Amino acid sequence: MCIEAPSKYESGILGRSGPCKMTAVQESSKSSRGRVSAGLLMFRRKNDEFEVLLVHPGGPFFAKKDDGAWTIPKGEAAPGEDLLMRAQIEFEEELGIQPSGDWIPLGWIKQKGGKIVHAWTFEGDLLEWFKLKSNMFELEWPPRSGKLKKFPEIDQAVFFSEELARRKINPAQVPFLDRLRAALNH
Repeated sequence: MCIEAPSKYESGILGRSGPCKMTAVQESSKSSRGRVSAGLLMFRRKNDEFEVLLVHPGGPFFAKKDDGAWTIPKGEAAPGEDLLMRAQIEFEEELGIQPSGDWIPLGWIKQKGGKIVHAWTFEGDLLEWFKLKSNMFELEWPPRSGKLKKFPEIDQAVFFSEELARRKINPAQVPFLDRLRAALNH
């Protein structure tokens, strides 16, 4: 099930073909796979507040970064791809669990490097036996060594209170927390 978001979150690069079905469309001939991503923000209620699940990118570039480095589980979409489906696939690939629930669109944001990120939120929780099972990627490490090393795409997945999440999340993604708060207050 999908609950419609206010139209102010729709953008010119968003294609619609049914309730909550959004597809990535190219802005120009210079657009490439990687300019548009889609992700899911899982939340759970605790007392009268909510907590959100954020992930920490793996690999050597993020190893010593914390505040401002966490993100929603997300991944790149190909032109024309259904964004909600891509978000669900990425969530499962990065966390090893299949997401389900009532999808609430959170609209999109533009990150510092120019990437557009579309997001949906849903209520859920991790089971007690949850163990992070992320995809791996290869990177030449150390740089110019000629040696390829494997790293997890995600090295941590943690529920944070709204207050702490605002400090941990990539600053460009903070509006997703605002929109979640607004949706829960509706």
